[in-house]
Amino acid sequence: MPREARRRQLLQAAHQVFVAHGFHGASMDEIAEVAEVSKPVLYQHFPGKRELYIALLDQHMDEFSALLQQALNSTNDNKLRVRATIHAYYEFIARDSQAFRLIFESDLLNDEEIGGRIEAFNAKFAFGIAEVVAEDTNLPPGQALLMGRALAGMAQVSARYWVDLRDEVSMEEASKLVSRLAWRGIGRFPKES
Repeated sequence: MPREARRRQLLQAAHQVFVAHGFHGASMDEIAEVAEVSKPVLYQHFPGKRELYIALLDQHMDEFSALLQQALNSTNDNKLRVRATIHAYYEFIARDSQAFRLIFESDLLNDEEIGGRIEAFNAKFAFGIAEVVAEDTNLPPGQALLMGRALAGMAQVSARYWVDLRDEVSMEEASKLVSRLAWRGIGRFPKES
């Protein structure tokens, strides 16, 4: 099997095991077994469980980053941009709620390197949102960043809890509802001369 295909196979197996058992409960033995490879093959690609977890986390964050960046760049109409960005959170969680949980509910958030990676991911998008907010409202950078964090947090938390309500509230309804709430708040900050 080509190296990249093998790596994808190992990451899929790791995803399955980490979701089922968390980082601390997962073992390289079980990941190798699920991937149907020997442990030496697994270790050829990843020197340890931590490195495998980080590679999986990075893969999921890259996928989510692409979706969020696409939403932020989708329009110059800020009302539609808010809707698209919040929808991106819901879309990502609808695709694979376990990937979303690995990013935002990791049992390693207190780990300096892993927590730092996740914080850098969150900060990047909060800052991207803050730039748009600052440009549209003329708020000072600190206030715009706080609003960017609040908007990203609202999307993240509501999307996480929506998973349990998906049989009652469609993804479209949920993301529109939260978008409306967000826009009614941010839309009240016009530029001041």
